[in-house]
Amino acid sequence: LHDLGKAGIPMDVLNKPGALTDEEFNLVKLHPERGHELLLQSGVLDEVVLDVCLHHHEKVNGTGYPHKLQANEISLFAKMGAVCDVYDAITSNRPYKDGWEPGISLQRMAQWKEHFDDSVFKAFVKSVGIYPIGSMVMLKSGRLAVVVDQTPKSLLTPLIKVFFSTKSKSRLKVELVDLSKSHEQDSIVGHENPAAWGITDVNEIWSQP
Repeated sequence: LHDLGKAGIPMDVLNKPGALTDEEFNLVKLHPERGHELLLQSGVLDEVVLDVCLHHHEKVNGTGYPHKLQANEISLFAKMGAVCDVYDAITSNRPYKDGWEPGISLQRMAQWKEHFDDSVFKAFVKSVGIYPIGSMVMLKSGRLAVVVDQTPKSLLTPLIKVFFSTKSKSRLKVELVDLSKSHEQDSIVGHENPAAWGITDVNEIWSQP
């Protein structure tokens, strides 16, 4: 319900393919307060729901909106909402841009100093994993894989689907590999951007049974 207020923002502004004008951005920035008003009018009284709706765009350095709250003035729930909202936004395909790969998204979010509460952001990273579900990764063997789940053993050894050889530059038969198993010799060496390899079906690969 945190973005409910966007129902009151013109669709041509929300889905504009280019950069917003200052006037358009100021209009978008009204959505937390409009959402808060709609929730109250609908009889929603849960304090956490109302708080996250109203304050999920506040930043710990006080440059957020609508109230320019700082640090401890922002509740834990609103801080959590801010991290989840941004992660969802930048990993999703929008009319004005393609979504970023999950691992790259976390790396970029980590660089936005004083945007998020540090302890909340670290907890989020631990929750989704260093290699989040949907991430494309490079293996030591030179193969590409997509992360499909986390494993209890370590954040560094998720469950993956191997599907591409960078050595032969060709598709492989999709193979499910549990990197946490003691007999597994391969390992992840880093994140990869699917676009750099011309791969457009990562989501389909990880979501297929």
